[in-house]
Amino acid sequence: MLWSIIVGGFIGFLAGAITNKGGAMGIIANVVAGLVGSSVGQAIFGTWGPSLAGMALIPSVLGAVIVVAVVSFFFGKKG
Repeated sequence: MLWSIIVGGFIGFLAGAITNKGGAMGIIANVVAGLVGSSVGQAIFGTWGPSLAGMALIPSVLGAVIVVAVVSFFFGKKG
């Protein structure tokens, strides 16, 4: 469980860095984006590539980027 949270936080951090939204996200948001993004990415792209804590890393990062982009589109600051 703890390992999944750590890996999820790392995935969320990478997604925030890729989308340039990392500065606006906190630790909890990184973990949530990583865990939700992992589920979304593996559902869309499958479970290929290296994995940690039961999460395929490449599809998880891609899914987290999608989650961060969608959430920032709807809830991000305007202007």
